[in-house]
Order: sequence, then structure tokens, then C-alpha cells
Amino acid sequence: MNPIGDSLSLARRLPVMTVGRVASALRAEARATNERRLLVLTGDPTATREAAATALEAADIDPRNVTYIGDAEGDATPWRRIQPAGAGELLGTTQAALVLDCHDECRPNAIGRTVGAVDGGGLLLVCVPPLDAWPDRRDGFDESLAVPPYDVADVATNFRSRLVELLRAHPGIAVVTVEADGSATVQRDGLTDPPRRIRPESPVVPSEAAFPGHVYDRCLTGDQVSAVHALEGLGESANAIVVEADRGRGKSSAGGLAAGALALAGRDVLVTATQYRSAAEVFARAREVLADADALAGDPGEDATVLEASGDSGGRIRFAKPTVAAELPEDPDAVIVDEAAALPVRLLERFLEAPAVAFTTTIHGYEGAGRGFSVRFREHLEASEFAVTDVSMTDPIRYAAGDPVELWAFRALLLDAGPAVDPLVEAADPTTVEYRQFDATALLADEHLLREVFGLLVAAHYQTEPDDLARLLDAPNVTVRALTHDGHVVSVALLAREGNLPADLRASMYEGGRVRGNMIPDVLTSQLRDEAAAVPEGLRVLRIATHHAVRSRGLGSALLSKVRAEFADDVDWLGTGYGATPELLRFWRRNGYATVHLSTTRNEASGEYSAVMLDPTSDAGRALADRHGRWFVDRIAAMLSDPLDDVDPDVVRTALRSVDATPALDLSEWEWRLLVGMTAGAGIFDTSPRPLRRLTVRALVDAGNDPEARLEVDEERLLVRKALQGHSWEDVTEALEFHSVGQCKRALGEAIRPLLSRYGDDYVEAELERFE
Repeated sequence: MNPIGDSLSLARRLPVMTVGRVASALRAEARATNERRLLVLTGDPTATREAAATALEAADIDPRNVTYIGDAEGDATPWRRIQPAGAGELLGTTQAALVLDCHDECRPNAIGRTVGAVDGGGLLLVCVPPLDAWPDRRDGFDESLAVPPYDVADVATNFRSRLVELLRAHPGIAVVTVEADGSATVQRDGLTDPPRRIRPESPVVPSEAAFPGHVYDRCLTGDQVSAVHALEGLGESANAIVVEADRGRGKSSAGGLAAGALALAGRDVLVTATQYRSAAEVFARAREVLADADALAGDPGEDATVLEASGDSGGRIRFAKPTVAAELPEDPDAVIVDEAAALPVRLLERFLEAPAVAFTTTIHGYEGAGRGFSVRFREHLEASEFAVTDVSMTDPIRYAAGDPVELWAFRALLLDAGPAVDPLVEAADPTTVEYRQFDATALLADEHLLREVFGLLVAAHYQTEPDDLARLLDAPNVTVRALTHDGHVVSVALLAREGNLPADLRASMYEGGRVRGNMIPDVLTSQLRDEAAAVPEGLRVLRIATHHAVRSRGLGSALLSKVRAEFADDVDWLGTGYGATPELLRFWRRNGYATVHLSTTRNEASGEYSAVMLDPTSDAGRALADRHGRWFVDRIAAMLSDPLDDVDPDVVRTALRSVDATPALDLSEWEWRLLVGMTAGAGIFDTSPRPLRRLTVRALVDAGNDPEARLEVDEERLLVRKALQGHSWEDVTEALEFHSVGQCKRALGEAIRPLLSRYGDDYVEAELERFE
């Protein structure tokens, strides 16, 4: 007798069967192949949840070990419950079954995170409305796309229509309609009748391994052995290891095994990720290594962010958030950056100051794009002093290769989408490209084109995620523009309309209420107290990306120029907001955008202070940009001496060069005398900082319009650090590598001298002559 075969045969023989029989057959096939299967239950919300409980029982899955992702409350099932927006809690976890309830909200990010948490041999149960009606239903995620002044009725249905089409067609997915009385009709049984798989041989421990044998005993695949072996390099300085893999290949586990082995050897290992739960797998495996060696100090809880090796070795593994970890607190011996592609390049660069570092990264997934990491960060890594070792992991650990649920998720969420291959576009330049508008209809009609557009956004931007796919296809305020070369996308911009809000919404923002979308009007209204800021209508550049093979050819600028030409008569301003770096500030300034705001807190994702920039296209837009430009230069000195005292001086220099307002100096004769006194190296600045702050802001703003007015780069950095940010003489001396505080003070005086000649009058010149 073959119970698995009998179960599958029974399922195939019954034209109408119970949910339990379908689930039992799916689980049998999943377990026989070490794959996952997906069971879609359509119908009334209560009926589908009850059917899910029945299915789990029939599949012999303990409901106490099942997590429910949804908004329903109050039923009698013992499932652990989390909200769809909190599906990130599933990162680093695996379960035999999960129930995803999409009745109240179909959130693409939740789908991706849920799929990734189902173990081989397990089931993903999805509760949805009747498939024919589902695309036209309005839910909570639709409401998040209904950015004012648009209504939820304006949200399109393209993402769910495509999702339904793939659920009905993809292998490994059963679709069962559940009636209110509990009866069920099977639309698809989801069985694939795969050939029997040959189990892979156990991985072989390398003979020259430096880590203990019990570390390698915990490896599940040959790929994982290779990764751990490469990570032995963290035991020596000047080594960098890059581990790339799709999800479920065990790269985080490999990092954890290596971290545990390093701690046993007395090393201090710093682990970082976007959040601790993303690195939970690292700590779980490190704990096992220490426990196997009977060297786990104390009794740390499962969520402990520090694990210490017992005895006198002093080894430990500790966690810090990326912005903190980038400071290399307490001088770790090695750093492991888990899911590195989820972090911006500028933040990743700071880890190159570590003695040894490993970057593990997902190639396809919402955590970040491995290709984007490779293209954008690798040049910095290769230019460093590290010896770089690359490891690629392809063998799945959680489930078998070719798992149909993984393949479905890749296609449904475009997790594996990428830009066109290099040879197809490498001849592109602004003279060979075509400016094109891509609406959702055109993208859905050409899957290849959709994959190129979204794949380019994924590869070029660390924050692009599945929710953005739905936003691109359905949000009423979002539109796509691109440049193509021989039909292939070489540059793409995701644009969002903002502003043009009614008086009641403007008042609500001014009084502290939150309004979805409308980022720039919201900032200018709520933070900068301009209730009229949301009257003009604008177009914000949400994302802009250029193919890596044709960067630095002016294609991004060409695309922005085309966008401006198309929309200049239709909106009052073009705008953007992003994590500010000198390079990006220069790019946007070259394209006509001017700085009107720097945020006062660092963005948790980018680790940077965000800049808001505007390019007005009408009188109303110019009035908005002009007053905020004036307000910005009036307040920036005070901001830099308090909340922005740690911002990169080059960001300050470039942001002020990107301002369209001219700040007034408004200095008294006494204040000019103070400035003249500073040229002799006297410490007069400390007695009255205001005059030099105002002079510095004016000089840096003017330098943006007149290159001849610019000081040397080091002089401008000195003025920013001391005059604007108010750092101590000792800190400035160390940061700018002066030999002494006295030399630093003299350098400040030398930097001030040409500014006095440029901005002072005859009285100031007479004062200067007294010192000369």
C-alpha cells in the first residue's frame, strides 16, 4: 500500500470533494516532494476561515503552530495572529502552514513575506472573496492607494486581476469555492504529479577547515558548507566576503554558524540588519554553535541581542541597527551585514572601515535587490583594501528546487524581475532613445516590458518592494515615464501627483492631521507651517532609475527634461524628496531643482537626512518655491547647530549651493568688526557665532551660482563644521586633520578673509588694513 499515492488518487477521482480531502492530498504531495502547495479558499470571509481550520486539521497540522495573517478577530481558532502590515515578523521564521486572509486587505508585501515563511512540505492557505468578483472589491490596501484628492473608487484593479489570473493558471495551486453551509467545489486541485526526487547526498566537510567540525555538521547543503568555509575569512583582517542567494538558501544561517565559530575563537562579531528580527536566524544558528560546544554563557532569552562565549575567550555576537553599527561601536573584530541589499550604498560604504566584513544579500526578494547591490556597491568594495571573496548559494534549504509556490511568488510579485540584459541597451544615449508613457494597460499587455520597467526600479533602488508594483499598476496619482532604446527600457521614472487639496484637508494637515501621499505638501504644511502649500498641484518624482550599463550618459537628465516638457503646463511644480548625498544633490540641481528643506532626523532606511527640492513651472509654483527657499536659508544655520550638527558637511555645502534664494547678511558694524578680528586667528567666534554663521550661509549659497566665488573644499568644510554646526575646536581639528587647535583657528581666519573682501564695504576694508 502507498498511502501518499492512494491519497492523491482519491483526490483525482472525486469531482466534488471536501476541503479536507483537497488539503490532505496537497500536503501529501508537498511532503513527498519537499515542496510547498498553495490552497486558495474563495467565498464568504467566515466560511473560508472555517474551511481553513478544517483543511489544517485534515492535513494533520496542529493549529496551535499556525500563524494567521489578517484582520479578523474573535473566532475560536487557536492561531497566532498578526496584522498584514506586520507580516515582517515572519522574517527568519518557517512554519508548516500559514493562513493569509485577504478579505479585508490584499497587501503585496504581506504575500511575499508569508510565502517565504512556509517550510518544505507545508501549506499556504489564502482566504479570498470569489475570484470573479475579487478584483473589483475595495479593501484596506486600496484605501492606502487612494491618495487625496482621489477617492478609493479611483483606484484601479490591475494588480488583483493579474493575481487572480496567475492563481488560476500556475502549477501547485488549488482553488476551492466554499459556500456558507460548508460545502465546497474544487476549481483546481493543485496537484502536479511530480516525479520522485532523489535526495541529495549529505554535504562534505572541507578537510582544511579552520572552524570546528560541529559547525559544519549543522550545514544542510554543499552550498552552505562553501559559504561557511568562505566566512572563515572573517577571522583575519582585510577580508570581505559577499554571500548572494535567493531566499530560503540558508545564507543567514551560514552567517550565524560562522558568527558562533568566531565567538568560540574569541572574536567580537557585530551583526546588523534593517531590524533585529531580520537577523534572528543569524542569532539562532550562533546560539546552536555555542551550545554545541557547551560554551553559551548565561541563559540568554530567544530574543537576546547579545550572545557571549563562556570562559576567558571574550568572544561574543551582538546586534546593532545599521546606522549605529556603521559607527563600529566598541571596535568589533568582524561585522556581518545581513540582507545588505536592503541598505543604501552610502551606508554600506561605512562598513568598509571594519577590520573584516561579510555582506549577505538576497538576489530576488522584497528585502532588497541583489543585482542592485552588486552593480551599485561593488565598485566601492572593489576599490577598497579588502580581499574580496564571492559565494553564490543556489540550493534551497527550506524546500526543494523548483518549488511551484516560490515560482508563483516570483512571477506574481515580480521578485525576479530585472532590467534588460546589457548588450540590448549598451549603445543607448540621449540621441537614440524614445520618450514613452506606460500606463497599466500597456504594461499588463506586455509582461516582458512590465518586467523591464519594474526590474530596473528594483535593481536601482534599495527600497522598491512588492507594494510598489501594485502602486505602479493601480494608484490613481501615479504614472510612469521612460526612455527606451530599440524597445528596451534604459531609464524610468515613477511620478506621483500631489497637492491641489481642498481647504478642509489643508486645515487638517496644518492642525496635525495626516494625509496619505502628498509628501511634499504635507512637509511644507505640517512642519513648516504653510497652510497654503497644498493649494498648488505638483508632480513628485517617487523613483528614477537608469540602466547600470548606460549610466553617466545623461539619460536620467534627459528623462527629467522630457517629463518637464510634458507636464510644465499641467502642474505648478515638479519635486522630489530623498536621502541627501552630495552626488544626488548635484544631480537634481543640474536638472533645475532647488533645496527647500532638510529633514531634522535621519531616515531609518537610508541612514541619511532627507532633502526636499522643487522646480516650479507656474507663478503659483514659483511663489511656493521662493518663500520656502527664503525660509530655508533663514533657518538653516540654527538647524545645523542643533538637530543637524552631525550631517555630512559636504551635504550641507551642496544643499546650500542648490538654493535659489539669496540670504540677507544684515550685519552691524560691530559684527563686521568681530569678523575682521577672526582673520587674525583670535577665538572671537566663540563669543558671538551669529555673524560668521550668516556670512557662511550667504557665501555657500552664492557659490552655487558663481563658481569663482567658491572657497577651497577644505575651507568650506571648516566653515560648516565650526561656524554652522558649532563643533568644538578639538573635534574640528581632529576631523579635518589639523596638527593643532591653533592651526585650525588660523585656517578659519584665512577662510574668512576673502569673504570679507567680497561682502564687506570700505569700512570693513579699513578694519582689515589695521591687521595687515
